[in-house]
Amino acid sequence: MDLATTDPDSVLDALDRRLVCALQVDGRAEPGRIAEVLGVSARTVTRRLARMRQAGVLRVVRMPDVEDAAVGALLLRVRVLSGRVDAIAQALAERPDVPFVDVMLGGHEVGAVMLTDAGARDRLLYGQLPATGAVTETTTHAVLHAFADAGQWRAGRLTEEEAAALARPAVPRPAVPPVLDTLDRALLDRLGEDARQSHAVLAAAVGAPESTVRRRLQRLDGLGLLRTHVTVDPGLLGMAVDANLWLDVPPGRLAEVGAALARHPQVHGVFATSGPTNLLATLFCADHGELYRFLTDTLGPLGAARVETTITARAVKRAGVLLRQPPRRP
Repeated sequence: MDLATTDPDSVLDALDRRLVCALQVDGRAEPGRIAEVLGVSARTVTRRLARMRQAGVLRVVRMPDVEDAAVGALLLRVRVLSGRVDAIAQALAERPDVPFVDVMLGGHEVGAVMLTDAGARDRLLYGQLPATGAVTETTTHAVLHAFADAGQWRAGRLTEEEAAALARPAVPRPAVPPVLDTLDRALLDRLGEDARQSHAVLAAAVGAPESTVRRRLQRLDGLGLLRTHVTVDPGLLGMAVDANLWLDVPPGRLAEVGAALARHPQVHGVFATSGPTNLLATLFCADHGELYRFLTDTLGPLGAARVETTITARAVKRAGVLLRQPPRRP
């Protein structure tokens, strides 16, 4: 969704934004629970969430565990000939193994995250992208460590007490990967499309009794597998600038700087990477002035040797969700 051309009918007011933040804490929270914490009626919560979902500005999906999903993922920076950026971005977004796609400011670069095996990776990087003739250069970074990802970001419209009241108990990462059967995987797949589906809807979709589905979801939740992500245009939350910071950090300080950036409320992703730089931080800012202050006041004291700042012009796909695009002008 283009931040600069957001549908005026989809503008979020203060309560809408607080509801979005409640879902950031727990994407499957019942309307009654949200209403109790925020001090509004359950009917209001239900109506507001339905309106945002029907308008296409809000979607909640299951997010894989950050370590499972991120480590080994590829961060692609694809340089494209003028006029071909939309075609390349759309082609990448249509791939199921590419959950994030952005068009960067300037219209000559597409950023993407790829989760795939070596065979599919090599076909894309060494065959499909060069064969288009529209791609002039591709830089590939492998994620070596994830300090924070988009599923952990909070927009900050709740008090600490409200966020704590909505939060699910912390679940330690299992020492041994859990064994999942066909029903478990079917439920997780359905929640990857819409994490707010009711037990009844899920039961009908997977062909199992509702009581069984309820028990399975409790087990999956206890294993930490029901982490969710709220897909929403950050511009609707008052954050018009989405920036990527490609940092060159002294190796001895990489863990320290990554952890410090991950704690910052504006940052929605921090990853140690291979490639020309060794740390990527992504953040939302209200405007370019706030981005400047982040660079000087927050990033400056951390001692990065070099920083490249790129700004997202348009998000095409987030957490596996294709975003609604604005109509093109004639």
